[in-house]
Amino acid sequence: MSGSKPQAIPVTPKSNFSGPVIVDPVTRIEGHLRIDATVENGKIVDVRSSSQLFRGLEIILKGRDPRDAQHFTQRSCGVCTYVHALASTRAVDNAVKVKIPKNATIMRNLVMGSQFLHDHIVHFYHLHALDWVNVANALKADPAKTAALSNSLSAGRKETAAQFKAVQDKVGALVASGKLGIFTNAYFLGEKKNEAYYLPAEADLMATKHYLDALHMQVKAARAMAIFGAKNPHTQFTVVGGVTNYDALKPERVAEFKALTDEVIAFIKDFYIPDLLAVAGFYKDWSKIGGTTNFFSCGEFPTDEYDLNSRFLPQGVIMKRDLTKVGNFDPKAIKEHVAHSWYVGDKALHPYEGVTEPKYTNLKDKDRYSWMKAPRYNDEAMETGPLATVLVAFARGHKPTVDAVNFVLKTLNVGPDALFSTLGRTAARGIETLVIANQMQTWLDALVGNVKAGDSELYTPWKMPQEAEGVGFVQAPRGMLSHWIKIKKGKIENFQLVVPSTWSLGPRCANGKLGPVEEALMGTPIFDPARPVEILRTVHSFDPCIACGVHVLDAKTGKTASFKVL
Repeated sequence: MSGSKPQAIPVTPKSNFSGPVIVDPVTRIEGHLRIDATVENGKIVDVRSSSQLFRGLEIILKGRDPRDAQHFTQRSCGVCTYVHALASTRAVDNAVKVKIPKNATIMRNLVMGSQFLHDHIVHFYHLHALDWVNVANALKADPAKTAALSNSLSAGRKETAAQFKAVQDKVGALVASGKLGIFTNAYFLGEKKNEAYYLPAEADLMATKHYLDALHMQVKAARAMAIFGAKNPHTQFTVVGGVTNYDALKPERVAEFKALTDEVIAFIKDFYIPDLLAVAGFYKDWSKIGGTTNFFSCGEFPTDEYDLNSRFLPQGVIMKRDLTKVGNFDPKAIKEHVAHSWYVGDKALHPYEGVTEPKYTNLKDKDRYSWMKAPRYNDEAMETGPLATVLVAFARGHKPTVDAVNFVLKTLNVGPDALFSTLGRTAARGIETLVIANQMQTWLDALVGNVKAGDSELYTPWKMPQEAEGVGFVQAPRGMLSHWIKIKKGKIENFQLVVPSTWSLGPRCANGKLGPVEEALMGTPIFDPARPVEILRTVHSFDPCIACGVHVLDAKTGKTASFKVL
């Protein structure tokens, strides 16, 4: 695997626009997001991140058998469903104090690893790439030069001009028909060129082809999850006390899983990472845009389910971007604020004491403006997700992460400060993917070795207590996820989900501190308010959405323009 050649840092286009810019809805399967920004002289000076969908799973789960929680919570998202199953299962594991067999932990890790590979491929190519790639511009590319460019980025590529010409013809036919399908995007086909896009035509064509290739590759990652997880997207193999997929221990099932993951890992190394670096090389001005201040991770991939310090990706807390000091993650420091959310009350509560009582006001309310709560750690807003995971691991000296970070920084010819940005957040997702991909075979070898040694145990029996409480922490692809359960008379008395989107995309807290995405958008330059791709770049870097409808209001004329963004 090789990297891209560093590009000169371009000058971010400037604008003198002043007025409101509203992106609504910024959607994804687990909810709808609205970004309400105020722009002065071409830069965002105020912003509100507003979740527009009430979930209510906490209410639905009351009175149910704790073992049922995972089957409900998985339905809170249609993409990263397994992480909710795992968080719910870990919460009940923790409450009943059952010891998980080591093979069950490895099996859970392997399915989680497959989830990461799937999610990050989908995010980079299908949810985020079109914020940086101009598909229509690919029609101007020379297919032969595109093949030469692509093959120069990785020794594992053997692409031809004919392959790129076929993609170019396909895009050309879509443009000619006026029906762009998955490439429908007003940013690319407007009469006025949007100078916020920097890629040359050959890079645009290369990325467009790989967008299509990744559609097939993500299916293979999903199939790998289903081999060990029984189904995808809603896995069925996790149970309190371990897992139930004994059939997955058979050599033929292990071989099938390995063949699929090997193919996905090769794609990550030969295509995803080189493409990421190639695109990033043209957008290094974005290494100074979209940053936040505080970060934390609960870590992931344990050897002991009850010990956060046993996790392959380490836990930790970084405040004020200080990479020389990494604190230990303390679950007691978490509180959820509702002072600016559509819920009753204004008191910040720990999740064990959490209350979910909705009270909607109206869409124009600037005080209470989101269905998301505002979780805080020691009263501070915290970014979670791949950037937080990578920063914590890098600062703790986790060698696989340190090596990957240094490789990326060297290739792009930037320093560690570049990580605190929209570009850094996007790069961190690739770094995290690469680190996990390189560890998959180690976990698989450990599982196979245990079985060959006569250990095929996957489940530990247990008894449901009348009263208990527990928490399950998962460092999911989108960030830290925690499920909190209180059991009374053998049933769920209270259940709270504190999800990555809530941490990173929630509103202001009772102390008036902005949520991470709000903080990240402050100061963002907006070149063309009719096509505010800059907002989408930062919002999408947190991975909150799939397809978007953009509505922009001109404060002077009152005219509203609508755009559909893929």
